[in-house]
Amino acid sequence: MWVNPEEVLLANALWVTERANPYFILQRRKGHGGDGGGGGLAGLLVGTLDVVLDSSARVAPYRILYQAPDSLVYWTVACGCSRKEITEHWEWLEQNLLQTLSIFENENDINTFVRGKIQGIIAEYNKINGIKEDDDTEKFKEAIVKFHKLFGMPEEEKLVNYYSCSYWKGKVPRQGWVYLSINHLCFYSFLMGREAKLVIRWVDITQLEKNATLLFPDMIKVSTRSSEHFFSVFLNISETFKLMEQLANIAMRQLLDNEGFEQDRSLPKLKRKSPKKVSALKRDLDARAKSERYRALFRLPKDEKLDGHTDCTLWTPFNKMHILGQMFVSTNYICFTSKEENLCSLIIPLREVTIVEKADSSSVLPSPLSISTKNRMTFLFANLKDRDFLVQRISDFLQQTTSKIYLEKNMSGSYISSDDEVFTRSSSIVSASTHKSLSSESEGERQFNLNGNGIPTATQALMTMYRRRSPEEFNPKLAKEFLKEQAWKIHFAEYGQGVCMYRTEKTRDLVLKGIPESMRGELWLLFSGAINEMATHPGYYEDLVERSMGKYNLATEEIERDLHRSLPEHPAFQNEMGIAALRRVLTAYAFRNPNIGYCQRLARSGLQNCTEVCLQKMKRALVDQGVFEELARDYVPQLYDCMQDLGVISTISLSWFLTLFLSVMPFESAVVVVDCFFCEGIKVIFQLALAVLDANVDKLLNCKDDGEAMTVLGRYLDSVTNKDSTLPPIPHLHSLLSDDVEPYPEVDIFRLIRSSYEKFGSIRADLIEQMRFKQRLKVIQTLEDTTKRNVVRTIVTETSFTIDELEELYALFKAEHLTSCYWGGNSNAIDRHDPSLPYLEQYRIDFEQFKGMFALLFPWACGTHSDVLAARLFRLLDENGDLLINFREFVSGLSKENSQHS
Repeated sequence: MWVNPEEVLLANALWVTERANPYFILQRRKGHGGDGGGGGLAGLLVGTLDVVLDSSARVAPYRILYQAPDSLVYWTVACGCSRKEITEHWEWLEQNLLQTLSIFENENDINTFVRGKIQGIIAEYNKINGIKEDDDTEKFKEAIVKFHKLFGMPEEEKLVNYYSCSYWKGKVPRQGWVYLSINHLCFYSFLMGREAKLVIRWVDITQLEKNATLLFPDMIKVSTRSSEHFFSVFLNISETFKLMEQLANIAMRQLLDNEGFEQDRSLPKLKRKSPKKVSALKRDLDARAKSERYRALFRLPKDEKLDGHTDCTLWTPFNKMHILGQMFVSTNYICFTSKEENLCSLIIPLREVTIVEKADSSSVLPSPLSISTKNRMTFLFANLKDRDFLVQRISDFLQQTTSKIYLEKNMSGSYISSDDEVFTRSSSIVSASTHKSLSSESEGERQFNLNGNGIPTATQALMTMYRRRSPEEFNPKLAKEFLKEQAWKIHFAEYGQGVCMYRTEKTRDLVLKGIPESMRGELWLLFSGAINEMATHPGYYEDLVERSMGKYNLATEEIERDLHRSLPEHPAFQNEMGIAALRRVLTAYAFRNPNIGYCQRLARSGLQNCTEVCLQKMKRALVDQGVFEELARDYVPQLYDCMQDLGVISTISLSWFLTLFLSVMPFESAVVVVDCFFCEGIKVIFQLALAVLDANVDKLLNCKDDGEAMTVLGRYLDSVTNKDSTLPPIPHLHSLLSDDVEPYPEVDIFRLIRSSYEKFGSIRADLIEQMRFKQRLKVIQTLEDTTKRNVVRTIVTETSFTIDELEELYALFKAEHLTSCYWGGNSNAIDRHDPSLPYLEQYRIDFEQFKGMFALLFPWACGTHSDVLAARLFRLLDENGDLLINFREFVSGLSKENSQHS
């Protein structure tokens, strides 16, 4: 193929010249072609060097060099995998360029003409064949060609990156290169005439670990169902392992959701100083990983993309400090988090922004930037390294967001767009308004004296209540609820209210003490991020309800059966209005998530405390069960072996994590858990589960079987009380079922939550995500194995195949289906997979996929009539005539063929 002219320093090193003329020479790599084999010891050494040094000559052992007369500089203009290909290029050069070049007298003119001609040929070829220019570097393009040739991959299989490493096969390491593509992990080595190849699909990986040994501190272990593979001596092992994790994660999600990978084409162009070995796909995946972390950190909508981040300081008026942290900018949000964990975080949706201003720099406040919002809050950032560029990016995003209102009556004339700023106003205005907000005392502070924790003293609050009510009407629970409401109001006055509020440790402390009933809906929407989802996708829920209503399936039948017995003691579900709302939520959720379906408990609590769209997707309970087992082993080791023997951890964690304790705790206590969950995330549930085990260590160690252990934990959780709750008292389950048993001592929910933070608060959210990935590999592969066994068991009586034969056919059929997900097919991907059908009928393949399987199953049928025979058999297997065959049709038809031939 023609290549953009590239300078060659040593034209004859390790190359043999086969043809030459005054301007061009055709060369062959030593040890390749021509000599009928490996070229002796020299050829073996050259081949080994090509692999170890990542030379393109391993794939293209022929090349054509251009050299102007009287010049010592050579340029590569073409390369070829075969003698035929390179000969065609050589003959074209001789016929079309030699005579023209002899006319030129100036060496620079000859160089310009040759390089322009070659580049023109490449551009014309790309235009004719519909090849678009991409961002991949020349070095990486060579690697792509090498990858496809070495492993026989189709063009649709995209290479992400490749790394030098050693692969341990037995006790001997083989130096080579590991290639990471969207769907495969591949390794290639060529040492002294011996090749080593390895191809592993990401969907077949059961374990991925980064290990350290005395001999090799950096080693990656890749496990499948049947083997283990070890790679070492990476120059950048952290980058390699993270990329492996990400690609394996994509593959696991594909198994769950049947959604293939789609490349993001909106990435910025490569800069001149970008590394040589980089691909657009690698940058795409890096950007995805950063965006995922960003969205998880600030609970943002799933389609939000991070644009960039920078170090800065944020002026916090509540403590009059400049807090060091990082500002994050994305399409629709500006966010901030402090370097010191939990000190302060901030979310500013661009839909709320009214003014962005650059202020004058000073020694105290270098490169300041203020952002004002609709609720009259002003945020002052400083120490921004590239403020002009940052302001321009915010300007671009503001202009792209059509849902935002830039011009309001009180802002008339303040919007001035230029190349280097969005809004400009005097810094004195920002400074004056900031200091005014700092010096003014809030209304709440004047009304109540505050104690050291920012909570109004109980005496003063109760005195206020006594002035409003007579002593006979005084209710201690209402008094506590009033105290909480006032504490939140004071907090709002000091830290702001709504999505743009400053979120600090005080915010979390208030949540841990229980959110007041009157504010629970508002704060659940805020902390869960649902308020951003609603603003980003207006009308989505209403449309979902409209589309889901009237559609009946197994999930809707279960929903209708349970509607009138869902928490009947709660007033919200004692009338048709509440029941109708519950029906809409459950049906819409089951319609949107058919693989999850009916989800009752979370819907009830969500409806009671906020709008119908405040539901969160259920966590994959089996994955979290595995994470919990690991945490239990590390944090309650004295109990772990006993619990494993009893088989209790898996049982309890499924119900605890699946419903966020709503199914195992009194409702008024469980909603406090959900308060904390929306504020802090899944780590709260793990902490609380460990605290429950820790509180019952002695009793559990004395249990003789799983039933006794479950009784201990059940009675404990049923005795968790919320004395502050204003909800009607709900009788304890165990007190109703076992009157002869001594009542279990009450456990205060707030004390239990505090204990979970004191003992297990060191568990970090990022650690949980790493553990989830590890468990996800195990869980999904286990489910795949279970599914295969169930499918085989279901169909074995209908065929003449043995169980082993059916398992092999199933593996072949599933592999062909996955291939269609990887590289497409003639039919629509949605048509090929319908999760609502029985598993035997869910997955389908079209004729193009079937042809590949036909060649494997019937090697005797190869030849000119192979496609005709495959088409006839496909029509025979396609019983319903939909031009797709499922596994039942596939096996049934093959069984008939097998019976006829036998």
